[in-house]
Amino acid sequence: MLDTSRHQAETDRCVLISHMLSQFAGKWTVLVVRVLGRGPLRFNALRREVGEISQKVLTSTLKDLEESGLVSRTVTPTKPPQVEYALTDLGRDFLIPVRSLAEWVVTNAARIDAARTAFAEQKDG
Repeated sequence: MLDTSRHQAETDRCVLISHMLSQFAGKWTVLVVRVLGRGPLRFNALRREVGEISQKVLTSTLKDLEESGLVSRTVTPTKPPQVEYALTDLGRDFLIPVRSLAEWVVTNAARIDAARTAFAEQKDG
């Protein structure tokens, strides 16, 4: 019984982790977080820093990050209003595993590419 409940707890934890990772696995999410990790930015400055991202996609990405508590949105009541985006404490904490994952990817990219090439050749051959 104990093993079953332990297994269920591990399964539940893996499901939670998978769900959360899928929320942060968007094409632009990590890049937006990394750019905001250098400091707060207004929308257009952030868009320039991120690169080839549409206004619609950046808006959606920022809303998702704000909803998850990783990004704050501050409106300054000027004419026109100025909106600034910044990482929250949770967002800054998120940078720690993002940086570790980035290092792992850079370290292992060639091995992953080689494995994919070998798999494709095996499958085709």
